[in-house]
Amino acid sequence: MPDRQTAQQINSGAIHILRALRVVDRRAGLTAARLSALSVLVFGGPHSLGGLAAAEDVTSPTMTRIVDGLEREGLARRRALSGPGRPVEVSATARGRRLMERAARRRLDALETAIDRLPAADQRRLRAAAPVLEQLAGHLRSE
Repeated sequence: MPDRQTAQQINSGAIHILRALRVVDRRAGLTAARLSALSVLVFGGPHSLGGLAAAEDVTSPTMTRIVDGLEREGLARRRALSGPGRPVEVSATARGRRLMERAARRRLDALETAIDRLPAADQRRLRAAAPVLEQLAGHLRSE
């Protein structure tokens, strides 16, 4: 039987954690949309423009503008592919990878610091719950 209170607590916790991490992400100097798209390219590899738009759940014109900004900053590059419809592949540059890796380190450092402030028993419970949260995220992605 679903537990509404648990669902509400997880929802609230996720929102508050993501808001706090968004503040950490600002130090990267990119908009949230650009940082998110760059993350897909760095950790997921090159994508077609349409594939990147789908991964980020935005329209192709919106992703075109995001990639334009990443290109202007030297963080991503486009490469024309052969085939019908003039397909384009987008990939992260070395500079983009370095920026994303620093941003990811800052996020992890912030999370580790916050976890370290919890009592030891709560840290153990959180460690045990982390794989379950990953599994939960997988179920949500498949819906």
